[in-house]
Amino acid sequence: MPIPISEVMETVQRYVPKNFTPRIGMILGSGLSSLAEQLSNPVSIPYQAIPGLHAGSVTGHASLLAMGHLNDIPVACLRGRLHLYEGATYESISTLIRIVKHLGCHILIVTCAAGSLREEALPGDLMMITDHINFQPGNPLAGPNDESVGPRFIGMEDAYDLGLQDMMSASASRLGITLHKGVYISTLGPSFETPAEIRAFRRWGADAVGMSVVPEVIVARHCGMRVACVAAITNLAAGMTQEKITHEGTLQYGELAARKLTKLIPAFIKEASNELV
Repeated sequence: MPIPISEVMETVQRYVPKNFTPRIGMILGSGLSSLAEQLSNPVSIPYQAIPGLHAGSVTGHASLLAMGHLNDIPVACLRGRLHLYEGATYESISTLIRIVKHLGCHILIVTCAAGSLREEALPGDLMMITDHINFQPGNPLAGPNDESVGPRFIGMEDAYDLGLQDMMSASASRLGITLHKGVYISTLGPSFETPAEIRAFRRWGADAVGMSVVPEVIVARHCGMRVACVAAITNLAAGMTQEKITHEGTLQYGELAARKLTKLIPAFIKEASNELV
């Protein structure tokens, strides 16, 4: 039986700072946790201390729910995510996202590491995700639906909020950061893709490939949060370069892209928070 979100929040609320109500949540992917180090007076909860959750096992994912202020704006930050390829369930992934919603967040910023399917989007670059293709085995909303969380059927034509895309693009432009735009395709992993798969994905219209994001975005939209997503490009996909794809390389180029994200995300949050006042 799934653990009711009310029971989960009873535990989480024990850690929430007094008079703290975040309006913006973040998910930090592989190699991107340095952004959380900008939080002032953070309070952190290990995932394994939350009913129904466990720590992730992937290097570069801290498995902490951190709450604090980023440039005086209260935010809830998921330092690391849970992946299906680790043995995590859709239920646990959904619980993480719904915690962010129940804390008070209206906007979810998703970051991730991704391989590029476009020659001009190089390792160390950033790509704003504008749409996605779900190539994972299933959907986190399958099964009984909790109407108190969201409706049985949810449209995904606005999965990535157009208004937030405009804000993100404007913030990047002001900072002089190149921000590619593209469609993300999510695979199960943990094996990287074959050159033949990449050729197929490019024909489908995909611009970036990774092993996460999509389940989180579906759950966030189901519970009414607006979503913005930025991918740190860590490699050109299989068959597009002679360089061998490794997780170590993902972390290396993720760190390079993180330097840009640590400028872009705070600027975006400041602009987005003005809309929530």
